[in-house]
Amino acid sequence: MLLNDIEVTLTQQERDIRDTTRRFAEEVMRPVGAELDRLQDPAAVIAPTSALWKVFEKYRALHLDVLDTSGAELNPLEHARLRFLIAEEMGWGDAGLAISLGVSSFHKMFALMSGRPALVERFGGPENRDIGCWAVTEPDHGSDSLTVTERHFNDPRLRANCVARRAGDEYVITGQKSAWVSNGTIATVATLFCTIDPSQGFKGGGVCLVPLDLTGVSRGKPLDKLGQRALNQGEIFFDEVRIPAEHMVVGADLYAGVVEAVLAMANASMGAIFVGLGRAALEYALVYAKDRVQGGVPIFEHQSVKARLFKIFTHVEAARSLAWRVMLYNNSNPPLVQYSIASKVFSTTTAFEAASAALQIFGGNGLSREYPIEKLLRDARASMIEDGCNDVLSLVGAAKL
Repeated sequence: MLLNDIEVTLTQQERDIRDTTRRFAEEVMRPVGAELDRLQDPAAVIAPTSALWKVFEKYRALHLDVLDTSGAELNPLEHARLRFLIAEEMGWGDAGLAISLGVSSFHKMFALMSGRPALVERFGGPENRDIGCWAVTEPDHGSDSLTVTERHFNDPRLRANCVARRAGDEYVITGQKSAWVSNGTIATVATLFCTIDPSQGFKGGGVCLVPLDLTGVSRGKPLDKLGQRALNQGEIFFDEVRIPAEHMVVGADLYAGVVEAVLAMANASMGAIFVGLGRAALEYALVYAKDRVQGGVPIFEHQSVKARLFKIFTHVEAARSLAWRVMLYNNSNPPLVQYSIASKVFSTTTAFEAASAALQIFGGNGLSREYPIEKLLRDARASMIEDGCNDVLSLVGAAKL
């Protein structure tokens, strides 16, 4: 690690878990992420022989999935501290893979939250090996479906693309989720955000757990995209898919509050992940600047390069401080979504600007795929749109001030 860690409150156990995650990020995530990024066909990323599955296996073997999602033996603040440390290091390794791994356990949280024994046993145990996804985005609705503070959220004229209707002791699901569902074509279970009462608009939503091997479920092809190419994304279609009513874990009465709580959690995680990417960009630029010679000296000796590097440093450290405080507070108190949004917006913007400034220091080499910095730029650019477009999220954050 090139940069000093000035968080003096870390316990030895926390340092050990952070260091284990960093080794996983450096030795597994980075090389696999680079390999998957270079694949021309996104279907090859998820092929049975793909190195992607090695990442999942190692992540689980290290029990990072359990530490990140449950923390059963930890108090909320201790769990929050570990979540941040794990997320930052994995974002430092590969942001796309970090998101894929993080969302892969999404269903566990809702199974445990339901308190329903059958769901906890089926989906919530530490030995559960399902791959999850957050199936919220739709072809006609993206960030607008998350803006709980805006008037359109309860406008019945907005028609959802995915609806679940009650049929006795079952729900019947019809419609689709868009190509931006993370883990969409590899997930084995979906945490599905859908509409159950169209008369209330988005507010009339529900959250259900849907095994994706059920009759009527089909997938689109993996999405081919600019950045985070190691992160599988793709459409999910539902054609009269039947689930037990017990699988609907959140009803319309609680839906808006749950959307806000999930947004607070997800945006806090995004803040931590992209602090990691910003740090990676800074470290790559520092190493390059001290090695690359122009004008007879390493370019680090030129004042303009030093000034630009220090600016990246200050912004990354500011983002880390904000993201750390937000993660700790919102995981151990009733979450304040405006702070999570501030963390996500500031950290992802900082990551993109850090990657862009680092690429400038690399000069023409930065444009070459021989060097890692252009990948960081592409990965960071995606972050300002995913999990809620930064511009739209800011409206929700501002409404809460």
